[in-house]
Amino acid sequence: MASIKQLKKDINNDIGAIIEEIYLWELSNPNADLSKSEKLIEESIQVFDDLVQKINAVATKENLKKQFRLIQEEKKKMIQDLLKKSANL
Repeated sequence: MASIKQLKKDINNDIGAIIEEIYLWELSNPNADLSKSEKLIEESIQVFDDLVQKINAVATKENLKKQFRLIQEEKKKMIQDLLKKSANL
């Protein structure tokens, strides 16, 4: 992992891309029920907040690589879940 700053940027970019994809879906489907897509946007924002909070909570200098590797794996899993949900809209 390059840095904490880069990890936060990656999370921001990934979540931002998902939200943008959802907004594009909403624009291309104006007659669809938008409550599901709005819930997914809120869930995406919550995932972002949770991941950044976990990054900021890493306080100990020991096992930094292990802690950030776990956060990286969790990020990957959460992003995949959000992508699956957005594909099902």
